[in-house]
Amino acid sequence: MNDGVWRKFNKMTKSGRLLFPLVCLFLVLIMNLIVTPDFFSVKIMDIGGEPHLYGRVIDILNRASELIILATAMTIVVSCSAGTDISVGAVMAFSGAVSVWFLGYGVLGVNGKFSVFEYQIPYAVGIMTALAIGSLCGVFNGFLVSRLKIQPMVATLILYTGGRGAAQLFAGGQIDRVEVLSYKWLGNFIPGIPVPTSIFLAAAVVAITAVVLRYTALGIFIQSVGINNKASRIMGLRSSRIVLLAYTFCGLCAAIAGLIATSRIGAIDANNCGRNIELDAILAVALGGNSLSGGKFSLGGSVIGAITIQSLTTSLLAMNVTADQLPVYKAIAVIIIVALQSAELKPLINRNLARLTGKAVVK
Repeated sequence: MNDGVWRKFNKMTKSGRLLFPLVCLFLVLIMNLIVTPDFFSVKIMDIGGEPHLYGRVIDILNRASELIILATAMTIVVSCSAGTDISVGAVMAFSGAVSVWFLGYGVLGVNGKFSVFEYQIPYAVGIMTALAIGSLCGVFNGFLVSRLKIQPMVATLILYTGGRGAAQLFAGGQIDRVEVLSYKWLGNFIPGIPVPTSIFLAAAVVAITAVVLRYTALGIFIQSVGINNKASRIMGLRSSRIVLLAYTFCGLCAAIAGLIATSRIGAIDANNCGRNIELDAILAVALGGNSLSGGKFSLGGSVIGAITIQSLTTSLLAMNVTADQLPVYKAIAVIIIVALQSAELKPLINRNLARLTGKAVVK
């Protein structure tokens, strides 16, 4: 490779943190385009008398909305605590189950099944209940991590196991349904608006988070605590409060994702809602070029990582890969993508080029 081209490539990868995530997303999209030539085709279809945008791109953004929201929160958690919250999937199920239970409070199930045909409390109260439950779960995790100094993965393991059990308790071990049309708006379409509502919610969460982190000192505080907790404390930052706030925000985002997931199917399936999504959220953060050891972060990179994961899933399904086989192919692709972003890859290529050309290559 020409020295000038290699030098320019190195400069781009060092100055542009989003270069590799964008390249990975581009490659996945190209693969989608090869598999399905009409991949980027978007059209308006009339479904049930309402205009809906239809196409694989819209479907990817729609299906990735929960993951984008969780990846946004996970980025903040990883940055300030150098740890991950593995309970977000269970908190999704727990928040959704509590919301459905309150919306149908007092309604008796038939043959053990629970269906809500009319709200027993205002819909807005049901949403606020779910958000409050998610936030309380985040406070619980944050207290264990920030005050009791428990390892984040160990601390969040409690709700990872117990949260889904609590969701099953509220759901009575059944798939509880809500047969009210307005309940499905969050996860599908609002009448008269052709774009899926979940896309707007995901964009709003990302935009509000980005604005707060960009135009307040909170973004600097989070990175400072993640880089050196002890030094931040000496400088006067209340690092434990910042970590607590980060986990609270993560719980809130998990509740929002849970509302979308339950609204999408009009029911709470406590056993499957958000199952294993925490792994994809962590992976999205890593694919976005963020270090899992804390410190500086790239919110945009995590969003790109989440879209990349969903795009990869969509392309594999389009290639007739079964649900059982999907994790294997997905793992292979992820290994390649992560390897491309490895900090050791460029020095390794440099050394090999030096051996081949017999001269030093610019690092």
